[in-house]
Amino acid sequence: MSRASGRQQKAYVLDTNVLIHDPTSILNFQEHQVIIPITVLEELDQLKSSKYAYAADCRSAIRMIDQVIGAARPEEIAKGVAIYRDNDGQSCGSLSVLMTSQVKNELNSRLPNDLNDNKIINRLIELQEERKDTEVVLVTKDINMRLKARSCGLESEDYHNDQLVSDIKQLTKGYMHIPGSFWDVVENVNSSRIDNKTYHVIARQALDFEVYPNEFIIDEAEFIGRFKQVSEDTVSILDLSHHGLLERQAWGLKPRNLHQALALNLLLDPDVHLVTLTGAAGSGKTILALAAALEMTVENKLYNKIIVTRSTPPLAEEHGFLPGTEEEKMDPWLGAISDNIEALHSNDERPQDSIAYVKNKANIQFKAMNYIRGRSFQKSLIIIDECQNLTPYQMKAILTRAGEGSKVICLGNLAQIDTPYLNPISSGLTYMTERFKGFTHGGSVQLNGVPRSVLAEFAESHL
Repeated sequence: MSRASGRQQKAYVLDTNVLIHDPTSILNFQEHQVIIPITVLEELDQLKSSKYAYAADCRSAIRMIDQVIGAARPEEIAKGVAIYRDNDGQSCGSLSVLMTSQVKNELNSRLPNDLNDNKIINRLIELQEERKDTEVVLVTKDINMRLKARSCGLESEDYHNDQLVSDIKQLTKGYMHIPGSFWDVVENVNSSRIDNKTYHVIARQALDFEVYPNEFIIDEAEFIGRFKQVSEDTVSILDLSHHGLLERQAWGLKPRNLHQALALNLLLDPDVHLVTLTGAAGSGKTILALAAALEMTVENKLYNKIIVTRSTPPLAEEHGFLPGTEEEKMDPWLGAISDNIEALHSNDERPQDSIAYVKNKANIQFKAMNYIRGRSFQKSLIIIDECQNLTPYQMKAILTRAGEGSKVICLGNLAQIDTPYLNPISSGLTYMTERFKGFTHGGSVQLNGVPRSVLAEFAESHL
């Protein structure tokens, strides 16, 4: 907002967790002033050399701030250094660093200065008094800090720039159920048979709902189709057999319900390079992904290796405290993968020998997520577990590791987020699913039901 508009100017003050969540966040406040408290810079400096996965995000944020400030003089930094984003060289807001208060009287502080959050809030209260013509807004992912700021009379808000949906119910499920018969609403259809597969081409205007590539359609007449190509004028639908979907196997595993069958259809398709599976604990995400990965790597030889990684709790980032190889250090955090490998071979005559053979034959590698950055995996199948705990920026950093001929499978349960300052709407899993819903070589399925066991299903629905 400008003075010329007659409206009050705004200054957005970014907390540390915002810069970690999105290191480029300083560029996303249009023409307004962005302020970084010196306390935030100190926190970034402390975290940049840690072994946590977000240490790289801290370094990226510091580099972005340095890129904007450059060789500006102290008085220029205090006033605000112009931020340039457009190719035409037009300024888009400014960036400044807020130094600590020169007032030493603790009586002037609303909150005790024993915590960094309190120090920032106290300094912003002073800033608001100094700049009567500016509305100071604290931007933080920490809901408790927002509450404290509002209690002290400061405006505060969450960082919403990378939130593409306002309600998690708006997130695509990867399929839609149509009442009655789907063909009742279609007047003209052009069907053809290609490579023993039936395709139907219909006019895009015949559908009164949004459709995306690799999304499934299911009607009450037992027709199941998958949208293969979607353009402004036409839509191509792959005709799928209900019986064929449920009978298809991967590494000896058969789907237990229709949604698992739809997921397996995407997982086994080499033309789909990114598959996202969401659902409750016990819905079959991991075992389906692993069975498909073994089938495509060992039997079909489409990939040279299987890379398995996941978001780990803060304690797990200190991998050095565990003995052994990288795989042995990651084993406590990737136990679900090992459990499902055992489940797939539980009926073998010598299960342990089968498991060892499969791990070697499929070249399964367990990788710590904070050591994946900068690498490129060629002709690999990459399984990322617990994706709901990743930020959008972290998700991008991992997906860009996929090289030529690789496939990525993302697994997650948005009801089990363990990372501070993330929720189902701001999770990188939600962000990625929404961003890729129009990607021709991507698809997602939300699994329903808990076929793991009767006990697990009852616990999921009643606890």
